[in-house]
Amino acid sequence: MTARDPHRFINELDDAAIERLIARLESRAKDAIFARLFDKYVAQLALPPSAQVLEVGCGTGVVTRSLARHGDFSGKAFGVDHGRPFIEAASRFAQAENVGDRVEFRVGDAHDLDFSPATFDAVIAHTLISHVTDPTAVLREMARVVRPGGTLVIFDGDYASLTYAYPDHDFGHRMDVALANASFNNPLVMRDLPRLLPELGLEMAAAWGDVVSEIGKGSYFKSFAETYAPYVTRAGMLPAETVEAWLGAQRQAMENGTFFASCNYYTYFLRRA
Repeated sequence: MTARDPHRFINELDDAAIERLIARLESRAKDAIFARLFDKYVAQLALPPSAQVLEVGCGTGVVTRSLARHGDFSGKAFGVDHGRPFIEAASRFAQAENVGDRVEFRVGDAHDLDFSPATFDAVIAHTLISHVTDPTAVLREMARVVRPGGTLVIFDGDYASLTYAYPDHDFGHRMDVALANASFNNPLVMRDLPRLLPELGLEMAAAWGDVVSEIGKGSYFKSFAETYAPYVTRAGMLPAETVEAWLGAQRQAMENGTFFASCNYYTYFLRRA
């Protein structure tokens, strides 16, 4: 059995697995870490009042909805995802949050966007590029649908840096690697972007990194571990009993204040020439 990124293959998952992914995306949205990273790049978007914004691979629409709730946003935000259950959830959440008139969610393929060229002022991929089948094709589509001079934002993790503390360092490292490879189709893609951009007609306007870490207590990485650790077992990477022991140790560390987890995240601000 090989690793199958659950976000990439969401349409093949059972209802329970889909609900766990929806819960993960929504709990992440409520975490202070997520809010801080999102607010950091949104503050630099400088969108016009009537901006048209697209989020590619929107999941449950967390970023799209957050953008629509910003007090200075009066345009329209679109979200596209290939997972129909995600889109259905996104639409429900948008109506519940009273932003349904400022957002629109569609089922669609990030590799072949159903929008005319030069439609959007900004296109955002928030933790998408690590999951897709062909990152270059997705970037090319994002560049196609943004207006000349428009902005592309690529935000994602460098999952080779993902690490949880574990007393057995050797097994802990193996679990870190397995967790990254079971959860992400392209765990190292953020390292590749500077090399890929020139051939796509994209210029790097800014880029920066953030270390996301939780020490003592865990919330962001608690949800991450509980959601994605089962996929390590399903991929046959490590035995179920050892994965459960690792997960139990993480829960215990959170309870007694000895928890540690960390990952590097990067933001790229790109301009279409």
